[in-house]
Amino acid sequence: MQHRLPWIVGSLVVAALVIGYAIARHVMPSAPRAPEAVTSGDGVKIKLSDKPIPVPAMSLRDLDGAAIDTDAWRGKVLLINFWATWCGPCREEIPVLIALQEQYRGTLQVIGLSIDRGSPAKVKQFVQAAGVNYPIAIASDALTEAFGGVPAVPSTFVVKPGAGIVQKHAGLVDPRILEHEVRVLANLPTTAVVEIVRDTGQVLLANAAYATEIPGLDLTRGTPEQREAALKQLNTDKCPCPCGFTLAQCRINDASCPYSLPIARQIVERATR
Repeated sequence: MQHRLPWIVGSLVVAALVIGYAIARHVMPSAPRAPEAVTSGDGVKIKLSDKPIPVPAMSLRDLDGAAIDTDAWRGKVLLINFWATWCGPCREEIPVLIALQEQYRGTLQVIGLSIDRGSPAKVKQFVQAAGVNYPIAIASDALTEAFGGVPAVPSTFVVKPGAGIVQKHAGLVDPRILEHEVRVLANLPTTAVVEIVRDTGQVLLANAAYATEIPGLDLTRGTPEQREAALKQLNTDKCPCPCGFTLAQCRINDASCPYSLPIARQIVERATR
């Protein structure tokens, strides 16, 4: 589903992040200052949605069953990471998240939402062994659904303080992109290129309702009212494939899906006769 990045480079980046936060912990400046970037932003391109999505309400409990105070995160950049102990890419990504949490602890909050089922004890054992330094909770089916579904792990939702979700990453992410997204959203200096995308679903699938072009469909036919009716149905009816998305979202997310295309074409054909 996702192209695998060259993780030799990623491993070097993780090492740099770990060394950076280790230095930050033991060599404290005389006065507080903004954290320095550990990775270079040169050549990094950050894409953020122009239509932030509100973060779903979260009532979370940690792995011991105690309530997690989400109000403490207010005003910080959030990285909401859906993951699982059995997920190899998730295990590769966790050291990056640990290092980012330490390096940007004043401006960033990482939140781990495990989709593991069964006793939380196994998850707790894994978390302790990995040295995770950010809150972990078990994601209920209702919470996963509130985020629009999580068809793949890891999936990371990037939240701008006071605005909402501005990016979603499915699969492993270049650690440089994560770090410089944090820097951009925390108003810290960066040499990364920032693009605010006119989002019609290519950044956040929830914005597919704004799309007037959908892969594989001819939406130039018919009257404006007919096209509007077709788009409304495409953004309402669910694709029968396991993705759980609407037909429009499925076409945007995976143009090769053999299930959504014939159904979507029938809808457009009927609406524009």
